[in-house]
Amino acid sequence: MTVQIKKLTRRGVLQGMGAVTGLTLVAPVISRKVIADAHGGGELKSSVYLMIDHDGTVHIDIHRVEMGQGSRTGLPQIIADELDADWSRINFLPAYGDKKFGDQNTDGSTSIRNFFTAFQQAGASARAMLVRAAATKWGVAAADVDVKNHKLINTVTGQSADFAEFVEAASKLPVPAADSLVFKAKNMRQYIGRPVRNIYMNDIITGSSQFGQDVMRDNMLFAVAARPPVVGGKVTSYNKDAAMAVDGVVDVVELPAMAFPVLFKPLGGVAVIATNTWAAMRGREALEAQFEGGENASYNTTEYEAELWKSIDGKDNNFLNRGDVDAALASADKTYQGDYFVPHQNHAPMEPPAATAEWDGDDLKMWVCCQDPQAVQNTVAAFVGKKPEEIYVEATLLGGAFGRKSKPDFAVEAALLARQVGRPVKMVWDRTDDIRHGYYHAISAQRVQTAVVDGKVTAWKHKAAYPSIGGTFDPSATGPATWEIGLGLTDMPFEIDNLQVNSGDAKAHVRIGWMRSVTNIQQAFALGSMVDEIAQGEGRKTDELWMELIGSDRDVNPADDGAEYGNYGSPMETYPINTARMKATLKKVVEMSGYGKDMPKGRGIGISVHRSFTSYVASAVEVEVTDDGELRVPRAWMAVDCGLAVNPDRVRAQMEGAVIFSMSIAKHDEITAENGAIVQANYDTYPVCRIDEAPYVEVAIMDVDAPPGGVGEPGVPPVTAALTNAIFAASGKRIRRLPIRDQLMA
Repeated sequence: MTVQIKKLTRRGVLQGMGAVTGLTLVAPVISRKVIADAHGGGELKSSVYLMIDHDGTVHIDIHRVEMGQGSRTGLPQIIADELDADWSRINFLPAYGDKKFGDQNTDGSTSIRNFFTAFQQAGASARAMLVRAAATKWGVAAADVDVKNHKLINTVTGQSADFAEFVEAASKLPVPAADSLVFKAKNMRQYIGRPVRNIYMNDIITGSSQFGQDVMRDNMLFAVAARPPVVGGKVTSYNKDAAMAVDGVVDVVELPAMAFPVLFKPLGGVAVIATNTWAAMRGREALEAQFEGGENASYNTTEYEAELWKSIDGKDNNFLNRGDVDAALASADKTYQGDYFVPHQNHAPMEPPAATAEWDGDDLKMWVCCQDPQAVQNTVAAFVGKKPEEIYVEATLLGGAFGRKSKPDFAVEAALLARQVGRPVKMVWDRTDDIRHGYYHAISAQRVQTAVVDGKVTAWKHKAAYPSIGGTFDPSATGPATWEIGLGLTDMPFEIDNLQVNSGDAKAHVRIGWMRSVTNIQQAFALGSMVDEIAQGEGRKTDELWMELIGSDRDVNPADDGAEYGNYGSPMETYPINTARMKATLKKVVEMSGYGKDMPKGRGIGISVHRSFTSYVASAVEVEVTDDGELRVPRAWMAVDCGLAVNPDRVRAQMEGAVIFSMSIAKHDEITAENGAIVQANYDTYPVCRIDEAPYVEVAIMDVDAPPGGVGEPGVPPVTAALTNAIFAASGKRIRRLPIRDQLMA
């Protein structure tokens, strides 16, 4: 019997399963070159984001990237609705870097929030142009022409025709002024506000989608690198001959050493280039590269934590001051104080960074799993002597990101190495590279002091100390920046007479970068925990104390207390801090979870609420703590007010994912450094929540007539406090330090 051995890949298995099960393979993204070559002009272009072909096909340039949050589905929903297009006749074009699109940084929960109006106008403009063309041809008023599902309808005669019949005529008309556009009424929408399936779902299910690690080019080589374990470190020695002796290794290249500020620069080190990834990795092992540490070589997180608490005890940098907090604390019936600690954390997305670069003479093309193709252009250009606009960068699908892939250091490595060897090169980061050479969430210490008189909170003093993300761009930065304190502290909507927000100094010794919900992570943890601590100490229900602290229905403006406040880059008049909406989400999650009901011994429900990225999210978590300290989380509830929910299915998915993300932070996640180097290396030492830890999550989306807010990040902040508050309700043990790990065993 002859046995045939066939090489299989995990992706190949998925593709085979698709064939066997009859899954339809839909390719939602087509080649930009095919579009450009197929037409010689006369297409209808109402916006940089929208073009309608001669045959009526709608092409939408989705300038933001897709990493699971659904922006490449939600943005087209807006155009399709205003255009009244047939969803099956839309081509979704992949994001490539070009400043004509405006901001392309898919970060800060801004895709729908910042571009809803632009995409709405694009669809409405094209519809108006088609209507005018049809009205002219039919000899009727524009008001007598209706649009429905890719057809124009003459309401006088009943005659109808496809978009295609009017594209050329419409293309000769001027694009209507924005203030002349009439948008659809809410009850007339067919896509906005409805759950539309992710346009990549079929490809993802069948394994045919292309992530950064999937990119293949003819004659391509693969590279990995040995990088300095300490930020600012330098290579001192390596064995090039040993690496070159590994079968498949093509070259060994020393990368340029990093100079401060770190920005998005590569860390330096030595790259091994080979015909396959395995050979490159074996070559890296053979290098036995050695490094010196530089100025951050003495960084130890245990010692640094002690420095943070000294900073908490030291001088105050004031950001907000209302009333006389110190006098209120001194005259209080009772005071409460809580010290809260959150360690460094890593994004740890499923797909580590990857970038492919290909030079054709002096032309550079790149395929990168990045959150901002323009950032790739700008960063790479400085290293290769080109203008940013001269570099073609296409953003692939991202297998998770959480903020890591907005920093394109890995793309620079690919571009330099591809030019060195004269062949396409894919720079591959493995899991250890990602964990040990990341941009980390800031380690933080916080102290909250509160005053209570006759059972009512009269003062709140909050101080935080942590290294700023600004240190990545300016080495002299020490302590939180104004905008970082503004993520949950200067904007806390408490209607109390005395309120103060301060910070302490702290200097960065690793690369600090924004991570999903940024400093809301630690600040919402402290806020939500302290509210619960006061409520428990006063014998009150936590939701009632929240309602009392938030106070009357009103719009809050931190500037009224002298604070500088950025409001997540959105205007206060459009996105006010509205206490009624915040209280409504809390009330909803209390109803959903039954918070306050009697629970069996060892079980409890905790709650918290937070506004971030202009949206409001309340969370309730149920836990069970066994006698031997084992923690189980069977259920969680999320109530979200994100204004207009363009795609409710994606909103629910983001809230569900936020629960798991936050649980990982609370239960497991901790990055530590010894002698400047990161200790953790993979999911065994930096675990994330597994499927057996995942609770059932129920999500309620509030029906609110307000502009769309952020969705990708706002679900994260309240969950951690809700979880640790639930632990207190179940066990009487107060968690003020993350991760929880074995604290319940004591």
